[in-house]
Amino acid sequence: MLLGHETAWREWRKALGGERMHHAWLLAGRRGVGKGSFAFAAACELVGVDPADAQNHPDILTLTYAPKDDKEERKRADGKPYEVARSIRIAQVRGMQARLGTRPTLGDKRAIIIDPADDLERNAANALLKSLEEPPIGTYFLLVAHSPARLLPTIRSRCRVLRFPTVSDAEMDRLLADLSPGADTATRAAAIAAAGGSPGAALQFVDMELGKVGQAMDAILARGDPDFQLRGTLAGLIGARPDRERIRAVLELARSAVAQRLDGAMADPRPVIDTHSELVRLTGEQPTYNFDAGLLAMEIGTLLAKAATASERADG
Repeated sequence: MLLGHETAWREWRKALGGERMHHAWLLAGRRGVGKGSFAFAAACELVGVDPADAQNHPDILTLTYAPKDDKEERKRADGKPYEVARSIRIAQVRGMQARLGTRPTLGDKRAIIIDPADDLERNAANALLKSLEEPPIGTYFLLVAHSPARLLPTIRSRCRVLRFPTVSDAEMDRLLADLSPGADTATRAAAIAAAGGSPGAALQFVDMELGKVGQAMDAILARGDPDFQLRGTLAGLIGARPDRERIRAVLELARSAVAQRLDGAMADPRPVIDTHSELVRLTGEQPTYNFDAGLLAMEIGTLLAKAATASERADG
């Protein structure tokens, strides 16, 4: 059992053993806390199959990112790495709904996992809503959502919510020490700061070796960067061609570094607050924007340098 899942399992199993189980469940929490793993294991319990034997089970349907286009679909068919779309499309929902016109194959229950449901296209979300409004008997929906507020309110209102909490820094550090014993203290600290309580994200960030990136950010926040040298160092550490996951990790790390700097004794905390707001904006744009890595690194560095001007304390 993953960290922090005890309450979710208790609620799920209580409902599973009850007379009238809700037909739609919203699994809400930060990216990387294990919601997808829970959804699959819960679906296995629902249809009565061991997870080890559940791959391609006919009564467990998962909707997630599909190949971006026909070219990428051919790569998948050939067993090659392929690029995925940025959203779950209406054709996928329509295909799922076509299956709902038949009874479950091996039993009397069927599970539909949508991961992540907050990345459904608008038309796909509207189509899904119709299935949630009139669910076939024996069909249960598990909607994984990193940002539930992005879902249609009408979808949220038809779901029972299971919340997945974040994990404490101490627990995260023990987990990283156990699973990534080769990671040094700085790398673990940076991964924990960037992950925001998400074990899966922390493990991913350890693999990205963010320790030196975090140290460079702290240096800019501590001293500013009047000669732009620290910003150049930061850009080099981020890399010339970072993928989307590395960019996301860097932005999360920068947000965490700035948030930790907020201090009620500051003479003027507005530069720190403004910097954090800008980093939140960039993070929100990251999934859909094609950032130039060098320009993004300089923008992050400039925001951190501005926040450094708020270091003077009101009490002198």
